[in-house]
Amino acid sequence: MAIIIDGKAVAQRVRESVKAQVEELKNKGISTTLAVIIVGDDGASRVYVNNKKKACAEVGIISEEYALPASTTQDELLCLIKMLNDRSDVNGILCQLPVPDHIDESAIINAISPAKDVDAFHRSNVGAIMLGDYSFLPCTPAGIMELIKQYDIDVKGKNCVIIGRSNIVGKPMAMLMLHSDATVTVCHSKTKNLKEIVKNADIVIAAVGRAKFVTADMIKEGAVVIDVGINRDENGKLCGDVDYENVMPLTSYITPVPGGVGPMTIATLMQNTVIASKLANAFFTENN
Repeated sequence: MAIIIDGKAVAQRVRESVKAQVEELKNKGISTTLAVIIVGDDGASRVYVNNKKKACAEVGIISEEYALPASTTQDELLCLIKMLNDRSDVNGILCQLPVPDHIDESAIINAISPAKDVDAFHRSNVGAIMLGDYSFLPCTPAGIMELIKQYDIDVKGKNCVIIGRSNIVGKPMAMLMLHSDATVTVCHSKTKNLKEIVKNADIVIAAVGRAKFVTADMIKEGAVVIDVGINRDENGKLCGDVDYENVMPLTSYITPVPGGVGPMTIATLMQNTVIASKLANAFFTENN
């Protein structure tokens, strides 16, 4: 019988922990502030930014939004980031992606101070993740690792197949699973014999961005299935990368969509922001 991983419940526990940490800092006269930049009027980006603002309000983090028109130049955006980098009262900075085509996404990401890069996309933080010596982790992979931890899923020595090689999910996810002693295979659009590779996996992490891409004939009995995808099916209903109804009976653990990985992403962003505040104020210890 499959166990449904409740991302909402785990995310709530993370937010409660963050709220307590923010309150502890506040009692010492230290505020925690997250600056969020959004460029243009992408509907999905607006939803994400609003959800982040709501989460900040819930845990006591000060949220500053910088909503810029799509016509904003790259130099104007870089000037804003420099101003936020220089402000000692701003602990975390993120620029909601995607940005308009005339702006170099990589240049923007790497303009953010690594100490304030709560998305963990800066090349310095990416390198730290590779080495296993990091302050921040990308929010979605870190959220997945927390779900695995909370459900006592043993990954050591297990065959883990990650479908998708993005810089945001696939690649850092592979590193985190390697650090946890899993044996990792990363599959992508050029992978041959994909079905056979996935069929041998003890743990499947689907981050391909295609509705119901992972089907029951790709999953072995008792596998753990983590679905990162957020898509719409043929009826316009929210769904993941996994054909949930048909795959679920085969699994030992599975994340639903919605209510699985999604809630963990923003909860982890809140955690990263409070870590940045502690580091900036020399308040971070092993116990915090």
